[in-house]
Amino acid sequence: MARQFWLSDAQWAVIEPLLPHLGGKPRVDDRRVISGILHRYREGLCWRAVPAEYGPRTTLFNRFDRWSEKGIWQGLLAALVACEDPPDTAMVDSTAVRAHRSAAGAKGGSRTKPSDGRAVDPRPRSTRSATAMAASMP
Repeated sequence: MARQFWLSDAQWAVIEPLLPHLGGKPRVDDRRVISGILHRYREGLCWRAVPAEYGPRTTLFNRFDRWSEKGIWQGLLAALVACEDPPDTAMVDSTAVRAHRSAAGAKGGSRTKPSDGRAVDPRPRSTRSATAMAASMP
């Protein structure tokens, strides 16, 4: 297994002022959680494969997801790359990431399509037949 990633003191000093302070319940150790998220992307892991030393994986995912929606990660990563002690690995090589087999560009989706028989004979099937209507007339 690859060695774990931890933010150095210089890296943490650069990004700590950029963290959002929203009030409410105090967050768990930000340095540990951010290190875990960066470790996950550096190693190309699933969320469930992140080592337990970084904390609960649901905390890691929720923090990443919420901060992604707010655009906080762009500022954090830009500051981290621009600091005097940037991480050794700053991106994932896309040639090592495999796409799912269904990502090949198929038609996609299970949309309901009208049958060919309906296009030829568009009459509704729920009405009474002509012979039944003629028989009921006086």
